[in-house]
Parts: sequence; C-alpha cells; structure tokens
Amino acid sequence: MTASPGQPPLPARVELLEVGPRDGLQSLERVYPLATKLRLIELLVAAGLQRIEVTSFIKPSVIPQLADATELLAALPRHPGVSYRALAPNLRGVQRAIAAGVDEIVGLITSSESYNKKNSNMTIAENLVQVEAMAEEARAAGVPLTMALSVSTFCPYEGEIPQAKVLGLVEQMHAWGISDYSLATSVGVDGPLRIQRLVTALRERFADLSVSLHLHNTNGMALANALAGAQVGVTTFEGSICGIGGGIRMPHGMAHFGNVATEDLAQLFAELEIDTGVEPRRLIEAARAARALLELDQAFSAAANGGTREDVLERGRVAPKSA
Repeated sequence: MTASPGQPPLPARVELLEVGPRDGLQSLERVYPLATKLRLIELLVAAGLQRIEVTSFIKPSVIPQLADATELLAALPRHPGVSYRALAPNLRGVQRAIAAGVDEIVGLITSSESYNKKNSNMTIAENLVQVEAMAEEARAAGVPLTMALSVSTFCPYEGEIPQAKVLGLVEQMHAWGISDYSLATSVGVDGPLRIQRLVTALRERFADLSVSLHLHNTNGMALANALAGAQVGVTTFEGSICGIGGGIRMPHGMAHFGNVATEDLAQLFAELEIDTGVEPRRLIEAARAARALLELDQAFSAAANGGTREDVLERGRVAPKSA
C-alpha cells in the first residue's frame, strides 16, 4: 500500500505467525487430545499459514494442556515451507525442544519482576542466567531462537513498564548474540503510540534487531496497534486463530478478550493492500472449523463472527424483505 503524504510508509508484505496451538490451547480449561491438536494444526497449514507455534516445553504440572509436546512434534506431518515453533521458558525446555526436532524456539522473559516470579518462578536476574545458556544451546544446535519479551508495556501488578527497562533487557540479551525479539502486550491495554515508541526505540538502539509483535486485545486496540507497528517497520505479527489465548497469570476476574485473532489480522492487511501470503477467506473458514473442532462457545474474532463484506452480503440475500 502506498502511504498518503506525511504518513510513514507501510511494508509491501508482512508475515502472520500463528500461536493458537500453544498460546490459545494453554489458556483454555479443557485438555484436548493429541488428535484434536493435530487436526487444528492441519487446518492452519491448509489455510496457508507457514509459521506455527505448536506447543510449549514446560513442566506438565504447570501447563497440563501442553503435556504432550514431545508426542505432538513426533506426530506432526511435515509440509514444504512450513516451520513449527515451540516455546521453551528455560534451558531444560530448550534441550527438550531440540531433542524433539522443533524448527524454531521462542524463549521467554518478562519485563515485570512481579509477573516473572508468578509466571516462571524466577527473578528477572535468574531468568537472564537461563537465557544466556539457552542462547548457547540453541546456537550449538543450529536452531533459531527468538526471545519473547512478555508484559513489555504494562503489568497488572506493577503498572506501566518503563521503556528503559525493556531496552536494558534487550541490551543484555543482545550481547549474547540474540537479535530476534517478540514484544508482547500481554495485558492488552496499550495504544498505538506506546507501541510505536517502544519499537522505534529498540530499532534505533540496535540496528540489527528483528522485532515482531504479539498483541492482546483487552481494550479492543490490537488491530490499531498492528497498524502502528507496521508503520514503524514491523513485518511479523503473531495472532491466534479465533482470538483464543491470553496470559495465564493475570489477576482473577480480569476481563478476557484473548489474543488478536489471526483472521482479523489477515483482513486488516488485506484492506491495507499488504500481502500476507494468506487468503483471508481461507483463514476465516479455518477459524470457523477450529471453533467447531474445539467446541468453543465463542470466538474473539470479528472476521469469524461475520464481520466481512461477503458475510454481510450473504445475510442481505437471505434476509426477509420488509413490508
């Protein structure tokens, strides 16, 4: 898409990275059988998605929904051009993921001391010791490592996260050769300016940095934040089919709206004439099939819930005429 005069240029192409099989399923109370997970991933591949975060190598007692990580990787059919990623929160998780044959690993550290202790049972300093070892292990195995910076903007226990704190964490990890980062608005209450300022500060400080966005939608601004990210050079966006997912250590009773839906991201970029390599209608159909497969009561997705031109026209054709 050509930018209007005075507006930042937008990329010609962006990538949609699907996290539903990991981030989505870990947040649902139900533990789905292996066959259901395999079917879900096959739906996503058939829709045209080429990078999929399929599971997490974490203690089964912590997230029983993903206890079958090794079995899942062994059973996944391979497709040309499709990469399977897994989350590993510590060195042991990285070792297990490598042994299972994962294509990519995403590590995890939280920008909030309070949230890091609740989520990983480590201080940030202890987590950084793990990250250095994780980076060495992944490098030795030749497996790409992305570091997810969870709660990178706002914490439900500490409030605003200073930008300088995020920059400091990246500076330490960058010194260990880590140049690929995923910024997560884990609480989902941020707006476009905050996203742009953080991404811009990171890219200005570290010229070789690759930054993706993992957006949550509590305040309804996830798509606005995606556009804001694209305006400052972000080209990879993480979404979850049907909008399922969300932080597992959020305060009890907090409003739950999940991750930004992958199909909504696809529709946004289609409207902006930005290529994603994915046909939005196929992804919407996959979302509806996933909702039925997972027996979800609802989907946190405008596109899957009928918010498209095609769906409105279809309703118009069958709606009874007024007298």
